[in-house]
Amino acid sequence: MKNLLSTEFWSRALSKAIDWAITDLPGIIIMIIALIIFLRVLKFSIYRFRRILVRRAEKDEKVDTVEAEKRINTLTGIVQGAVRIALYTIFIIMLLSKFGINVGPILASAGILGLAVGFGAQELVRDYISGFFMLLEDQVRTGDVAIINGTGGVVEKIELRTITLRDLNAVVHIFQNGKINTLSNMTKEWSAMVFDIGVAYKEDVDQVMEIMKQVGDELQNDPYFGQKIIEPLEIMGLDNFGSSALIIKARLKTKPIMQWETGREYRRRLKIAFNKNNIEIPFPHTTVYWGKEIDPLKLNITKENEA
Repeated sequence: MKNLLSTEFWSRALSKAIDWAITDLPGIIIMIIALIIFLRVLKFSIYRFRRILVRRAEKDEKVDTVEAEKRINTLTGIVQGAVRIALYTIFIIMLLSKFGINVGPILASAGILGLAVGFGAQELVRDYISGFFMLLEDQVRTGDVAIINGTGGVVEKIELRTITLRDLNAVVHIFQNGKINTLSNMTKEWSAMVFDIGVAYKEDVDQVMEIMKQVGDELQNDPYFGQKIIEPLEIMGLDNFGSSALIIKARLKTKPIMQWETGREYRRRLKIAFNKNNIEIPFPHTTVYWGKEIDPLKLNITKENEA
């Protein structure tokens, strides 16, 4: 306590602080500035690299630009994250050495600890391996609409350990890559909308299919929706005899993620066309037939007397 109150102690501490500020502090400030510059350069380089790859994909007529851009964004995001982690790790090691801490034993301990954690965290290793192969095989990309383990949504983020979905209700779902049992990509390369159109039994099936084809052709010739459609409407024919309707199946191929908007517009136009041609779209109902020999009035009177 006496040493703390002595002038000699504080003068010695002040002298050491001044020496540290003169010898080590400039180096730390330079390191911080260098880290900020490297992060900015990394961000700019990844952005430029991404733009170059996208332009190259746009020039190639055989490559779908939207699909290529999704994959480029996913891979460049992973690369940027990995390089950022490496920069932070190097900065922390250099910073510790500036404070006089020997980083050799720390690195050796980290290696041994990492080996021990690797044996204990097999599930974590499995997540990283699954994520690596998911990216390598181009199974899914950011912006795709996918169904993972029965949950559907838009892929917002793909990392080596997890994948993030946001469903139609804006609920975010996070899945570990190692626990993904089923993955269905609904928007890879091209998409499709399947229609099960029901009409009354009294309608002429050939006429209905012709109207469906006409509506499909009109939609494909539309300046806005025509850009989203890949192939003409494919009418597969009479698919099923329903309880109160004939089911005609058709399919419309579109660009990725465009199937829902295009499908809704096709149904709207088809309803208008059915109304113009008096095509009945049935609804569940029951028809009761009375025999000719039975008088409905007498039947009602008999029921009342029995009651």
